[in-house]
Amino acid sequence: MALTPANPELKLETVKTSEETVIRCIGKMTYTSAEVLRSAVRPLFPETKCVVLDLKDMTYLDSFGLGALVGAYLSARRQDCHLKLINVNQQAQQIIRITNLSYLIE
Repeated sequence: MALTPANPELKLETVKTSEETVIRCIGKMTYTSAEVLRSAVRPLFPETKCVVLDLKDMTYLDSFGLGALVGAYLSARRQDCHLKLINVNQQAQQIIRITNLSYLIE
């Protein structure tokens, strides 16, 4: 299991299998931590067919975090990779639904 560099708001734990890469997001996905997610997921798209973002332990999502999720989704599609969000909490589901981005949630 790989950990991302230290960030006071967001920590990512990455587990790779032969079929997919699961990234567990822990903490807040905000303006100051969205780049952590972008930096972690973009290099994965060429080397795997499926990236799963587990948001079970994500405690907060703001518009910058949502932008990072959408950006990751678009980058994945451009590289024939599937991006899935799982265990999305109530607050994040509401933001995703209000912004009409429900297609991001599996």
